Amino acid sequence: MVRGGICARLSAPVSYEQPMTITRDFALDAKYRREEGLIFLSGIQALVRLPLDQHRADRRRGLNTATLISGYRGSPLGGLDLTLERNPDLLREHNVVFISGLNEDLGATAIYGSQLANLFPRPKYDGVVGMWYGKGPGVDRTGDIFKHANFAGVGRYGGVLALGGDDPLSKSSTIPSHSEVAFYDALFPVLFPGTVQEILDLGRLGFELSRYSGLWVGFKIVTNVADEIGTAEVAPDRVVHADPGFAYDGRPWQQRQNPLLMPPWGLDTEREIHYGRLEAARAFARVNRLNRVTLDTRGAARARPGRHDAPALRHPAAEDRDALPDGRDDDP
Repeated sequence: MVRGGICARLSAPVSYEQPMTITRDFALDAKYRREEGLIFLSGIQALVRLPLDQHRADRRRGLNTATLISGYRGSPLGGLDLTLERNPDLLREHNVVFISGLNEDLGATAIYGSQLANLFPRPKYDGVVGMWYGKGPGVDRTGDIFKHANFAGVGRYGGVLALGGDDPLSKSSTIPSHSEVAFYDALFPVLFPGTVQEILDLGRLGFELSRYSGLWVGFKIVTNVADEIGTAEVAPDRVVHADPGFAYDGRPWQQRQNPLLMPPWGLDTEREIHYGRLEAARAFARVNRLNRVTLDTRGAARARPGRHDAPALRHPAAEDRDALPDGRDDDP
């Protein structure tokens, strides 16, 4: 039992009345394999864990699914491919296949194909989950395949996350990047995690959102989140989603694929995307509380890289909450 010590920061004595617990069952791969409790990992490692958690969730529901990951490296996602390649046994255990793309377009084309697997006779899996990755310029150049793949839709037990690595401060890029607009243009819902915990939580919800709506889902990862190292809570029942009960054309919503990208089916699919899939995504986001207000931003300067920086950017006038009326935009 440790009775006392010296706090280096305050140069003052401190005491500990509780005995120090030494855990003997620690393993370096606990960040990937531990299914309940507290884990310690980086943003990139959380992205590696994400499809494993989705596979575990599917298995608990009696689904036999696989995952295809493909894309092209580039900071802040530059270490994702290396981390995947260093864990071949882990990926194999969870039916995860990683293919490094020759470029971002071909990586996205492979993910597009993964969503068509169950349209063929006698598929090996109930569904194939897809995860594409690329940095900001890669998002820009992949717009054509994004649009075609999104029109075609996703498998019933598939779903796609498109990881867009953004470098808003040009830490390792020639120009700042901001991929939301490109994702919007391709008609993707977009999720923006701000911590390693949110990568795991929003990532799981992102896959479920994709399955429910039939849309690819953009997943914005900025430099400080990809490089972050911290703790996260994991548990089999941590992420629970609800069916929002959305109706389309007078019937309960059921997303469907239409790979026939030619007239006249393309116009029918466009209508379904705007009035069906996107509205289904909004309903899913509302019922599952994807847009949570976690910080009162009245009078706050906006945090460009991430909302978790906002408390450090308070406007002096915000000291008096009544000084600024609701709805006023004081973005400098």
